[in-house]
Amino acid sequence: MSSIPNTAIRPRVVIIGCGFGGLEAARALHGSAIDVTVVDKTNHHLFQPLLYQVATAGLSAPAIAAPIRHLFRKQPNVTTLLGEVERIDVAARQVLLQGDDTLPYDHLIVAAGATHSYFGRDDWAPFAPGLKTLDDAFDIRRRILLAFEAAERTSDPVQRAAWLNFVVVGGGPTGVEMAGTLAEIARHTLPGEFRHIDPASAKIILLEGGARVLQAMPEALSQRAKEQLEKLGVEVRLNARVTAIDATGLTVAGPAPGADPTAASYAIPSQCIVWAAGVAASPLGRLLAEATGCTTDRAGRVVVEPDLTLPGHPEISVVGDLAAARSHVPGQEPTPVPGVSPGAKQMGRAAAANVLRRLAQQPTQPFRYRDYGNLATIGRNAAVVDLTSPMGPVRFSGYFAWLFWLFAHVYFLIGFRNRLVVLMDWGWAYWSFARYARVVTGIEGAAKKVRE
Repeated sequence: MSSIPNTAIRPRVVIIGCGFGGLEAARALHGSAIDVTVVDKTNHHLFQPLLYQVATAGLSAPAIAAPIRHLFRKQPNVTTLLGEVERIDVAARQVLLQGDDTLPYDHLIVAAGATHSYFGRDDWAPFAPGLKTLDDAFDIRRRILLAFEAAERTSDPVQRAAWLNFVVVGGGPTGVEMAGTLAEIARHTLPGEFRHIDPASAKIILLEGGARVLQAMPEALSQRAKEQLEKLGVEVRLNARVTAIDATGLTVAGPAPGADPTAASYAIPSQCIVWAAGVAASPLGRLLAEATGCTTDRAGRVVVEPDLTLPGHPEISVVGDLAAARSHVPGQEPTPVPGVSPGAKQMGRAAAANVLRRLAQQPTQPFRYRDYGNLATIGRNAAVVDLTSPMGPVRFSGYFAWLFWLFAHVYFLIGFRNRLVVLMDWGWAYWSFARYARVVTGIEGAAKKVRE
């Protein structure tokens, strides 16, 4: 076992994860007399709100990702390491990485994020991938594009229908955005490129287990989002609970639309299913619970103190999707912090500020979340916006909401180059309907599946 060298005699802060929370925490420690080590299992920071655009060939991966080392090149007190955490030794105050390396710390900020949740049915994962990483996006993009290729090659109408059934499970922002974009690909991008199939005949089905899509939005905006999806050609099925997924498709509880109302369930044949229905905290939450005795909620998120630290361990803070945190506003009951990027960013900054307060022997401050609202795009010229303002909620949908969503996401992208590239790609796609990030690899297995 080897220890990562640290020659300076200064407080040591280790940050696990360089998502939104970890990145903001490290940036907030800029210029302080602290040695910061950021460790992540990838070498890039990912702008996850636009990950579905990579999965649907609208953007290339470098447009929404930035090398972590490049981000901290002008912050000399930050060291970045590529590695995966195996264990946290709370007693010795060490983070153990794969390969037997150790990172000693005086203060630890855990921002490891979240992963997919299949609600206890992890056997569904090979047939219905989720969307959290670039690898996930590449896999989904390959499945989408090769489904059209397989439909072009087969002469069996039943097999062709299965290849042209695209099912998205989950009506949250990711599911809504994915379904809307799939409809645009089928109806606007691909027509004219195939000779034996009409891509516009593809069926895009969005399954939501609840009574409406975008349940975090006001009911009127949820209904407007559903209407805009249906206008794009997406078939939205509400109260549709998936009970099984396998290589042939999926099974949904209840009667099929327009079928026998007494049926207990129905099947949807599909060779391209995208999972957007559940989120679970990183496995590091369980490791922290084992090491510190802290508690976790049903999603595996770590229950933290008002200042985002662990009970009995003020040297450890947990932020982002891994934290079951609450917002503490004076005179009001604490409220849960939603699992969105603004929440992760604010928690990262707050955790870093409290580290500096502890080092200065000052009392820490409880976390207060500032809710700026929610955005979701449905497709071309269609989005819904729910903003929080001092004058009250501001809610609108349609074309102007789509423009607002577009410029808000470009603004928050990391780096001028990425903003410019995304604007150019979106501008060209808007006028031409083209999507040029359609290069796929690893097609041998899919080709074999079609032949069988």
